[in-house]
Amino acid sequence: MKRFFPLAALALVAACKPPPTDSAVARVSLLAPASGPSVPIASPDVTGAAWAGTDTPLRLVYGIPGQPVLLALQCLKPQTPEARLRITRHAPADEGASALLALIGNGWIGRWPVDAVEVGTRRVWQGDVSPMMREWGALKPEREATVTVPGAGLLKLNPSPLPMALIEECRKQPETALLPEGSDPAAALPSG
Repeated sequence: MKRFFPLAALALVAACKPPPTDSAVARVSLLAPASGPSVPIASPDVTGAAWAGTDTPLRLVYGIPGQPVLLALQCLKPQTPEARLRITRHAPADEGASALLALIGNGWIGRWPVDAVEVGTRRVWQGDVSPMMREWGALKPEREATVTVPGAGLLKLNPSPLPMALIEECRKQPETALLPEGSDPAAALPSG
């Protein structure tokens, strides 16, 4: 009889809550949301793609000559403690969206926040990152690197010395001349 009591108690507890039914499902909306993320794009073909300088100082673009830019890298406020590298993945981004951009290559993985930003007439992925981050080593010219953003495909970056040269330039700090203690700083300035 001892065994009957626990089984009877379990049956009573189970009877307190009826099993789920289709009527419970009917109360939950099964309709897809009216809006959602855009359809992901395919990874672009980068045959012949290269890094190139622009008319804007300390800005590089990556893409196939004569076609739209795929990626841009620009140094903002160079040679200051506030220096930043702005990375822009020129791929459609939904209004108000945020994501992590992954830069992978040469044994390094950088993951940085990017937001959907209006650039000209398009909304693209963009974020500002400190040039001091070691993960920029992914762009060393020894091997190709890749950039991914959710929904924007995988972008292969052909190797080039230009990105690391830009990063090194952005990392530079202003040179301050060290004067002997007690000397007059005005005396160090050239006259005339």
